Amino acid sequence: MGKRYFCDYCDRSFQDNLHNRKKHLNGVQHLRAKRVWYDSFRDAAAILQEEQTKKPCRKFLQTGQCDFGSNCRFSHMTEQDLEKLSAQVQGEKRLKELQREGADIPPGTIEDWLDKRAQRLSAAQSNSALPEKPTPFQYPPGWPPVQELPPSLQAPPPGGWLVPPSLQWG
Repeated sequence: MGKRYFCDYCDRSFQDNLHNRKKHLNGVQHLRAKRVWYDSFRDAAAILQEEQTKKPCRKFLQTGQCDFGSNCRFSHMTEQDLEKLSAQVQGEKRLKELQREGADIPPGTIEDWLDKRAQRLSAAQSNSALPEKPTPFQYPPGWPPVQELPPSLQAPPPGGWLVPPSLQWG
C-alpha cells in the first residue's frame, strides 16, 4: 500500500508521494487549518489591533454566520467582545508593568502557591512531636480477588497428581 502522510493541521492522512504532498500543502484547506493553528497562539494585543482596523461584517451581524468564516476580511467581533479583549490587554499590560517595577507577584500565581505550601509543610512538621513514618503500601482486604482456575491451569497438589491405577502405565 505504501507510506502514508499524516497532516497534523488538517487531521487527515493520504498516500505519501511528491505530487500528493505538494497538492495538499498548497491546498486551501491546509493553508486555512495552518493559519487557524498559528492564530491560536497570537497574543491578545495583536488580535485587538487587527480587529479594530477591520469593519464589522454585515452578514455576520445580520445572521450570526458568515460564509467566509475565519477567512473573512471583516470583523466578526461584537462591541462586547472587543471590550472584553481590550480589558484583557489592559490587564496584561498592568501585570507586565508590575513585574518590571519589581513589585510583588499578584496572588494566584504558581510562586504564591509554592510559598504557601512550603509554609504549611514547615508548620505541620514543627507541630508534630514525632516524625511520621510513611506507611508501607498494603493491598485492601480481599485483593487480589481469588479466582478459580480451570483444571488445565491449576498447579498440581503438593503430593503430585493421583492417577487411578486403571490409567497408569503398566
